[in-house]
Amino acid sequence: MRTHVPLVAHYVSQLLCKLPPHIERADLTSAGLTALVLLARTYNPAQGTPFAQFASARIRGALIDELRGLDWVSRSTRARTRQVKACRSELAVSLSRTPTSAEIAASLGFRVRDVETAEKDERQSALLSLHDLTPEFVDNLIRDHTPSPEDLVLRRERVGYLCAAIEALPRRLRTVVVECFIHERSLSEIAKELAVTHSRVSQMRTEALTLLRDGINAQLDPDLVAARRTPSWRAVPTRRAAYYAEIAASGDLRSRLTPVDLEELLPSSPIALAEQRVHR
Repeated sequence: MRTHVPLVAHYVSQLLCKLPPHIERADLTSAGLTALVLLARTYNPAQGTPFAQFASARIRGALIDELRGLDWVSRSTRARTRQVKACRSELAVSLSRTPTSAEIAASLGFRVRDVETAEKDERQSALLSLHDLTPEFVDNLIRDHTPSPEDLVLRRERVGYLCAAIEALPRRLRTVVVECFIHERSLSEIAKELAVTHSRVSQMRTEALTLLRDGINAQLDPDLVAARRTPSWRAVPTRRAAYYAEIAASGDLRSRLTPVDLEELLPSSPIALAEQRVHR
């Protein structure tokens, strides 16, 4: 056994050259040495076969069995994945482009669903070693859901424009927005206070939200301004233009980026609820 331990190291090195980097040398070496111990116990010199020749095939077989035990994908799945991969490469050369799943399926006589399953299995079978990852790669791999400084600045600017757009609304529309979203009163209460019907208040709220959305978009992205106009302002485009101009003139970038009360930045705050409805 001591004499033939280098034989195990030789076959392990041969295999590792063809295997992905996540396969550990120690696992294969352990399997090879275990096979060597069993072979030393069963070897019969009287048969005339040199031990190195007798052990070589058995050690290679033990290493292959160890690899199959480490693989969570079945052999049939591996075979189908290799077949699809080879066909994709051949078609890419002949077509001078990446073949579609339907073209691969037609070439192999498979169903398109089988090809897509094989491609999915191929993606899932790829492993990454955390020891080989650089800090920069890990930062790109793990998604950070916290707002970036740029996101905070953009949100602060949108909130600033929203406040200006609410202030620039006609009095009755501004009352509906403030009472509905800031004071969280029901439409029935607002209708009673304004001496109008419930449906009219609902219509006014829709009209106000459309004006707010267009007023903010006119400052941030004019291409997003809705082509549909609100009913009461449809005949007077100059009033809409004046509304947009009033929002633009309500302050400068410094004033819009001035930090507001923290309560206004919470998702559950009235101002944030109004913002969500405007940008929906």
